[in-house]
Formats: sequence, C-alpha cells, structure tokens
Amino acid sequence: MSPAPATTTRRLPLAGLLRLGRPSDIWFKPALSVVAAVAPPNLTLLALGRLDLATYTMAGSLCALYGHNRPYPARARTLAGVILGMVAGLALALTVASLTTNAVVLVTVGALMAAVQKALCDATRVGPPGNVVLAFISSASLFLPQTLGQVPGHVALALAAGAWAWLVGMAPGLLRPHGPERRATAHALKATAAHVDTRGTADGQARTRATAAAAVQAAWQSLLATGARTDRTRRALEHLVVRAEVALAAPADADPALLRGWARALHGTGRVPRVAGADDDLLGIDAELAAAQRPLWHRLGPLAPLAARTAVGCALAGYASLALGVGRPYWALVTAASLYQANVTLTWSRGVQRVVGNLLGVLVFAAVVPLAHLHPAALVLCCLAFNFGAEALIGRNYWLGSVCVTPMALLVTEFARTQDAGQLVTERIVDTLVGALVGFATAVVVTNRRAGDRIEHCLTAVERAREQAARVLAGPRPDPRALESARRTLAAALAELRATADAASGEWWQRALPQERVVLAEQSGHRTLAATVRRQGPHTWDHARTTEDVRP
Repeated sequence: MSPAPATTTRRLPLAGLLRLGRPSDIWFKPALSVVAAVAPPNLTLLALGRLDLATYTMAGSLCALYGHNRPYPARARTLAGVILGMVAGLALALTVASLTTNAVVLVTVGALMAAVQKALCDATRVGPPGNVVLAFISSASLFLPQTLGQVPGHVALALAAGAWAWLVGMAPGLLRPHGPERRATAHALKATAAHVDTRGTADGQARTRATAAAAVQAAWQSLLATGARTDRTRRALEHLVVRAEVALAAPADADPALLRGWARALHGTGRVPRVAGADDDLLGIDAELAAAQRPLWHRLGPLAPLAARTAVGCALAGYASLALGVGRPYWALVTAASLYQANVTLTWSRGVQRVVGNLLGVLVFAAVVPLAHLHPAALVLCCLAFNFGAEALIGRNYWLGSVCVTPMALLVTEFARTQDAGQLVTERIVDTLVGALVGFATAVVVTNRRAGDRIEHCLTAVERAREQAARVLAGPRPDPRALESARRTLAAALAELRATADAASGEWWQRALPQERVVLAEQSGHRTLAATVRRQGPHTWDHARTTEDVRP
C-alpha cells in the first residue's frame, strides 16, 4: 500500500493573534511574587554598591514565576527542581564563558542548552513561563566576561536568590493551603456547565466538550499531584470533580446552575461544598494514585522533533546574528527559543506576537531609559515595575507581556554599566527579526512526523479503554470499583486524544491525519462514558447540597 500523501499546505492565521483575552484569575500572584523575589536581592546589592552582580541574583529570583497553578506540596518540588535546573544551567554557561570567548562555540552551547531546557520543561509539564526564562539566563550568561575563579561565587548568589524565591512561592500556602486545587476544581465546574448549556448543539458541543474535558483532567492532575488522600478538603474537592465528570458524560441529566454554584463557592476562603450521597464517587482513585508515572525518558521520546527544532533554530539564529555583526547574538537565540510551540501553526502565532511585542517594547525602553539613567535606584525600580507589568499582562496575550519583558531585559544589561541606548535598541530590533524569521523557517523545515504516530497511539488507547468499559458494562452486576476505574481511564484517554489531534492538526509536512477515525472514536467513547454513568446509578442533582463545612 502506498503511503498517504504528505500535507504541505496549511493556512497560517493572522486574524485574532493580537486579540486580548481575559486576565487569569490569579494574574496578580506571579506579578507580586516576582517583585517580592527580585526586590530584596537587588536593593541589597544597590546598597552595597555592587549592582553589577544583580545579573546573577536575577537568575534565582526569576524562579518565583513558576508553579503558581500547582498544589503547595507539588509546588515545593517544582520550584526546587526549577531552581536547581536554573543554577545548573547558569553554572555550565559561566564555566564555558570562562574557558572560551569564541562566539560560534558560545552560540552552539547556548542552542544545545535551550533544546535540553525545552524538552525537560515540556516533559515535566512545568508550566509557564516554561523554558524561555531558563534559556534567557543561560544564553545571556554565556556572553558575560568571566574567570573560572569567579564562577562559584556567582553561582552561590543565584542559589541564595533562588532559595528566597522558593520561600516567596510557598508563602501564600500559609493563608490558603488549598488555593490551587480550589481554582482548578472551580474551572472544571464552570467549563462543564458551559458544555451542559449547549444542550446538544453540534458545533458548540464539540468545542465546549473538549474544553471541559481538558479542564476536568487538569483538576484531577492538580488534586492527585500530592498523592494525599487523608485531607478532608481535598477529598471534598475530588467529589466535585467527579460530579463535573458525570455532567460531562451525561449533560442532559446535569444542572448547570448547580455546577456554577459550586464553582462560586470555591472562590476565596469560603466553605467547600460537600455533596450528599457521594461516598462511592471516589472508587478507582486509589488505583490511579498507585499507578506508576511513565519514566521521564519515555516522556522525552515524543519531544525529540521539538528539541531538534529548538537546537537547530537557536543555533542558526545565533549564527545569523553573528554574521550581521550584532554584539549580542543570544537575543536572536532566545527569540527563536521562545517561538517553539506544539506545532508549526502555534509557532507562527507566537512568532507574530513576539515580534509585535518586542518592537513595541523597544519603543517603551527608549522612552524610559532617560529616567533609568538618572540614578541606579531608578534603574532598579524601573526593572521591578516592568517585572510586575510583564506578569500582570502576559496572560491576556503574549505580545502584551512582551511589551514589558523587552525593556526589562534591556535594562538588566545596564546593571553592570551604562550603555548606548540607540545601539541597544538597534541590536534588539535586528535580533528579534532575525530570531523570529530563522526560528520559524527552521520549524517548517525540521519536520515532526511523530505527530501522526501519536494520534495512532491515542486512538489505540481510546479503543482499548472503550472495550474495557464495554466489557465491564456487559456484566449483570458490574463491580462499582471496576466500573468507575474504567470510566475514568476512558475519560483520560479521550482527553489525551483530543489534545494530540489538536496539536497534530497544526503540523506541516506529514501524511494526512485520520480525522474521521478521531471523530468516530470520540463519539463512541463519549457514548460509552454516558452508559457507564447511567449504569452507576442516578446522580440526583436536586439532592446535592452542602452537608458540612470544610474550610481551607
């Protein structure tokens, strides 16, 4: 049988790329956290007259940007891992910088580091800001004048600032220890309510079902991240997520108003609703908690094409910048590293947003730099303001956050010494355009044919999960635990199939995707899910109520 023809033409969108969305529910938390993490080290160095060392403390301080959607026990591990990764990358970059000043070697090392950071961040699902901050710090550090004897001290500064960032990131847990889990559960309930509201509308139902399924899966990932089952609040939240799953499987029997009411109750520090008669809702979760996670190496395998794109694109962008005589090729390298998303179409979107944000950002820098040059304290305060603005705005659209990220990055270069603003602006514009053009061209050329293979694997997983659920349903008196476990396995497989299909649909240079098989698998899978819900017994929405108060 001859292979299916490659699909080489896909439309690159322009409409809506710069449209502003709604801010995140917790936009102020990463914004305030980064200010709290950056300010004390920088102000201390300012008082000591050693603001030139702020570049190294920034490496540790910026780790406070990570983990804000994770439960606090999991956040502690995530932040620790990010800090260690950041410090390790900094140590390697500074060591290389102390051993050679060959720009080609430095760019090559920076590109390889960016590829490793991209693969690890995606495999561990570390979340925003992902690999971009790590790549920025490590690649910029490669071009810092350095001696081998200075490396331990500079790395120690970054590690100390990272320890402070860890404390800043964990501090809100003292007041609201279940905040992330509550937000994830509320989002799942609201997304499911939106799906229930469609009442079978074909176009709206497919879209809202995918959104709700992803939100429910995210809520389960949040609740099960710590592995704890003894916490009463978390158990109450698990009951609510099960109700969202049930409503997603059988929307005709669900009450969207009740779902939204539960979601509203989870905001703030108020009571967590406990659902009456839900003692059997959590059957099968013990098996999920006991299931071993896939080894990191297995998760890295499918990401090899993205890592290759990152390595090649960053290297070529840096080399092109060097060929043009730009003094800071790492800006082009970081621009390329920031583009790479799950597929070519999303990479194009990020590229447009990056270019627009950076070009506007250099204009903001040109307007602000006279103020920053008045006094070192003004420089520090301007950087803090842009740190806050970047995290406050980036959730609405990436380009809007970049308007603040760009002047902040340019001002950081002035910690060591005042530089010519016109030269900085010119080099940043050139590197932005070079990095975006070369980076996107590399994404087109370096193919990801594994995207289609992953769909085949997901289709197989959905079919197996559906068959298992059907076998359990076929019994005269199916075991409740087996039925619940089969339902949850099928729901997870369907969510993974939808996410993989969406990612592959924006990829270029691959064989035609089995879209019809995907649609049929989703339809049959959701019918089986509905059957399992009905077989488990009625979930009476009218009788659901708060049976006891559970405070955070």
